[in-house]
Amino acid sequence: MTNIPQLTLNDGHTIPQLGIGVWQIDDDTTPAVVSTAVDLGVRLIDGAFIYGNEASMGEGIRQAPTSRENLFVTTKVWNSSQGYAAATRSIQDSLERIGLNYLDLVLIHWPCPSRDQYVDTWRALIDARDAGKVRSIGVSNFNPDQIDRLISKTGIAPAVNQIEINPRFQNAEVRAVNEALGVVTQAWTPLGGGKSLGAAAVVDAAERSGKSPEQVILRWHLQLGHSVIPRSTKSAHLAANLDIFDFQLNDGEMAAIAALEAGERCGPDPQTFEAD
Repeated sequence: MTNIPQLTLNDGHTIPQLGIGVWQIDDDTTPAVVSTAVDLGVRLIDGAFIYGNEASMGEGIRQAPTSRENLFVTTKVWNSSQGYAAATRSIQDSLERIGLNYLDLVLIHWPCPSRDQYVDTWRALIDARDAGKVRSIGVSNFNPDQIDRLISKTGIAPAVNQIEINPRFQNAEVRAVNEALGVVTQAWTPLGGGKSLGAAAVVDAAERSGKSPEQVILRWHLQLGHSVIPRSTKSAHLAANLDIFDFQLNDGEMAAIAALEAGERCGPDPQTFEAD
């Protein structure tokens, strides 16, 4: 079984550096994807209320060939549940849907700055952590000013900031501030919708290393030092995503991939996204 490195969080817990996301995986497929991924060696499972498959994610966890204590399970508080009371209910509802006694990580999914509720939402996450319902708490899609505000208002820094990162949108400023604050960066949409798979920098590194372009990009993420959560429903792809610990990209290859930065998001701008 693959030995996946762990990153130490600022609260003393650890998070696997590589996991699986279950976004856009339907209810019927999710249990088998989760249990297969765990059988292959995955221990980090990243979900969210808005994905609509928390219950089937939980079923996959129960079917998985390892104990709950060996897994790292994440969910997220959705925009419509911002605010202290609503976020508190959201965490409890997620626990019940997934069928767990505790969650390893809960994130605020989006800052929704015009609502100006994320500080109260953060206080709900702190209290859920203190009550033992959650082990670690963090945010997703937050910018440095928003993280600074959470810290100044509560004295508690997020353990994780999950943000969009891929070769064409590298989010370097946010990554740098996360590192300075001791916040682990986690990448969503790490392959960038496949837009960089044919880039010469990626193809050349794949040919040199005997790996696929997808594996090269995932390896690039690992060497940047953050956690990454690629999604796949195919067992062969899940296995390939894990087969990235036996090679390294050299400095020239890392620099060539860094040069692919184009400022092109796959997802929405976190400072304007307010969907319910």
